[in-house]
Amino acid sequence: MGAVTLKIDDKEVKAKEGMTVLEAALSAGIAIPTLCHHEKLKPYTACRICTVEIEKKGRINLDTACSCPVEDNLVVRTKSENVINIRRTILELMLAHAPDAPVLQALTTEYGADKNRFGKEPSFCILCGLCVRYCAEIKKKNAVTFVDRGTTREIVFVPEIASKECDSCKECFSLCPTSALQSAFVLAEAFAFPQISQASAADK
Repeated sequence: MGAVTLKIDDKEVKAKEGMTVLEAALSAGIAIPTLCHHEKLKPYTACRICTVEIEKKGRINLDTACSCPVEDNLVVRTKSENVINIRRTILELMLAHAPDAPVLQALTTEYGADKNRFGKEPSFCILCGLCVRYCAEIKKKNAVTFVDRGTTREIVFVPEIASKECDSCKECFSLCPTSALQSAFVLAEAFAFPQISQASAADK
């Protein structure tokens, strides 16, 4: 695999062909925020908080660092005014759904986001898809999935699978940036497969 040289925030960075801009930045000690990225999962670009400015052959575009492949002579700006404004708006949209999530609170402070810019629609889930993809790609179980589209899209546990697989796993819980997944599991356990909930209570 060959090597490429690009510039990230005016710093010359050596990277391997096939790496993403996010991976190259991290290897050079340059932080880019992510919410839906996981090193074991395929890029998903759901949260778009890793948006950066890419200059290639004189043309400037916006792209997600987690999916954009490195190229020779690429110029990447991770903290331009345009990038900061976009991340701030993305955060403000997410805060309408999960206003108390610690990870969003930290980014809100960093980017000066307005927590009240958009009306509250607390679903407590920002639809990053980490739980869905981890269960499908790593665990090969598909016990949690997306349902519906657009504004009614949400994640749910599949009772027939979750009742058999989740109680001994729960590896996706720690991936959830808002902790909404734990609440969704408790509800599913109580209403969709109560036999697990009752058995757990009996063991205590």
